[in-house]
Amino acid sequence: MAGKTAVVTGAGSGIGRACALGLLADGWTVALVGRRKEPLEETAALASAADHDRALPFPADITEATAVDDLFASVVEQFGRLDVLFNNAADVMPYTPTEDVSVEDWHRVMDSIATGTFLCSRAAFRVMKQQTPRGGRIINNGAPSAQAPRPDSVAFTAAKHAVAGMTRSLSLDGRRYDISCGQIDIGNVTPEDRPQPAVLQADGSRRVEPTMDVRHVVDMVRTMAALPLGVNIQSVLVMPSSMPYVGRG
Repeated sequence: MAGKTAVVTGAGSGIGRACALGLLADGWTVALVGRRKEPLEETAALASAADHDRALPFPADITEATAVDDLFASVVEQFGRLDVLFNNAADVMPYTPTEDVSVEDWHRVMDSIATGTFLCSRAAFRVMKQQTPRGGRIINNGAPSAQAPRPDSVAFTAAKHAVAGMTRSLSLDGRRYDISCGQIDIGNVTPEDRPQPAVLQADGSRRVEPTMDVRHVVDMVRTMAALPLGVNIQSVLVMPSSMPYVGRG
């Protein structure tokens, strides 16, 4: 992947950080995107000595259209092109009954997931359709909740359904520009620095569910990113085999 450039949002922690480091290990140049510069610098510092010079922090608020446009202009100015966008950033909120969800929390979750995915994808389309060679790939971070919701998670569920719809629209609209778009729905990942919390179930109980190591997510994102543009993984669900999902509610 030498000479290839990727943008990873939410790269300052968790899945975004792990996937950014995985892409760096494959030879990608990676623009690390997030609101705060310090966590992005921490991600860059975790890269190996051979990869460190290809990890560049780009602090930006992806819910702001001007900030997103400036971000992608900077990426093109520095690297010359854009080959992959991983839309990963997301704000979440505690389980909250629908009737108690505030408008502020609704907008915060929807903006970070749905609006952020749209703004970054729009900017990526503008770059990818004009560059030479033309085209690129967009990978959206979805969730099992895009198919089967958990209780008391209306904002997150609606946002991830929006992402699933955008994935299909982007995949269709990108054909004429050699832009591929696919989605990875990610099940429970083992937390880095805390015990796995008990998760609310459809019957109102809480239980600690099975988890998987984040490396399995990283491996799938690396695989999707490395595909030739004539091949696409439209949608894939990576989850612990015994995690409640099929028939969970």
